Amino acid sequence: MQLVSGQKIALNQLIQNDKKFTLRVQFKASFDVDISSFGVGQNDKLFNDDYMTFYNQIKTPKSEVQYSQQGNLNLFTFDLNKIDVVQTPRFVICATVANDQATMQNIQNGQIDLVNQQGEVLAIYQLNASDFSQEKAVMLTEIYFKNDLWRIAAIGQGFNGGLSALVRHFGAEVAEDIALPMPTLSKLDLKKKVILDKIEQAAPHLLDLTKKSLISLEKSNLLNVKARVALVLDYSGSMSQQYKSGEVQHVLDRIMPLALNFDDDGSFECWAFAEKALRLNDVHLENLNNYIASEQGGYKKWNAGAGYNNEPAVLEEVLHYFIKESPSNLPVYIVFISDGGVSEARKIKKILQEASSQPIFWQFVGIGGRNYGVLEKLDIMEGRVVDNCNFFKIDNIESISESMLYDFLLREFPIWLTEAKNKNIVSR
Repeated sequence: MQLVSGQKIALNQLIQNDKKFTLRVQFKASFDVDISSFGVGQNDKLFNDDYMTFYNQIKTPKSEVQYSQQGNLNLFTFDLNKIDVVQTPRFVICATVANDQATMQNIQNGQIDLVNQQGEVLAIYQLNASDFSQEKAVMLTEIYFKNDLWRIAAIGQGFNGGLSALVRHFGAEVAEDIALPMPTLSKLDLKKKVILDKIEQAAPHLLDLTKKSLISLEKSNLLNVKARVALVLDYSGSMSQQYKSGEVQHVLDRIMPLALNFDDDGSFECWAFAEKALRLNDVHLENLNNYIASEQGGYKKWNAGAGYNNEPAVLEEVLHYFIKESPSNLPVYIVFISDGGVSEARKIKKILQEASSQPIFWQFVGIGGRNYGVLEKLDIMEGRVVDNCNFFKIDNIESISESMLYDFLLREFPIWLTEAKNKNIVSR
């Protein structure tokens, strides 16, 4: 069936009694067109920021809508059985021009297909450049519940104001209070808004910190990077005061914004080490608060063996996890916290040299200690495919401004990322 703008039809006429289907969206253009879905409540406003579905937030909380990409195809898979029609009776699929100089009038064409679970195309809605003038954002189609039936509507309604106008239309605020240069209103703006809103809801005391992290990410051209994030914590006896004072918890708080930006699930793997490596539960927004005091009964009960440093043990365990147990095609960014007392220089050097062919970057941070040994010589360490490590030291986490801390944390990661891509260590 060919749909035209303004047409509405009951879904059961197309998918019969099926409750799952996919909307497949594609545009032909010389610039990027970003596609997103908004879950709308009874008041015609976005029900919750978790109901914006796009490349960096790939599903709604109950998987009512799931987003994926196949080449230039944007796929939104719906499961009507999971949707609470009182909560979110409407889902609107939208397109945004990700180019400051272009509008929808500059596309070649666009097409939205309704596809059943067997892969059959049941309805097609086509859009052409002649359908638009200066619109930079367009509501394409709508899936909505009315009079006890799910329906689909072909809309094609645009907004000259682009993403900000689109987001405001759905009753949300645009994150314009971040002092960043914004050459375009693109998916990055939406991504920033999602990150800030998540922080504001779950950890409001970290909101200002998160804004500063986004500034550093922007400066380092890392806002659009996907990576896995991990944290390794020194748990030797000399660190006890830093655990007791809350300084180690502050480290977790500062890593969380990076995880929210880099990682699809907004969490990061975590290890502690002394004589032995101890795998802790992943850190996420729901367990971030008082993580150190509560994880596995609290830090005082962690079982990492005797209270001396054994960096090789945790380095090898972390490598085994990311290479063997949980491999992926994403790069890994690891923050490794130590207060010094580093020995086993030969073993550490050998492990990091051999690991240089892996898609893993190690950011070592010395906090309030001394005798960092081989960690202070990482930049001149030879025998590696690429420079896969960096090190800096500070007196304590509060002795450095948050903006400077993020600048230090992100200083060499983008350089490694470029080199790793050039050596085919990381996929482009």
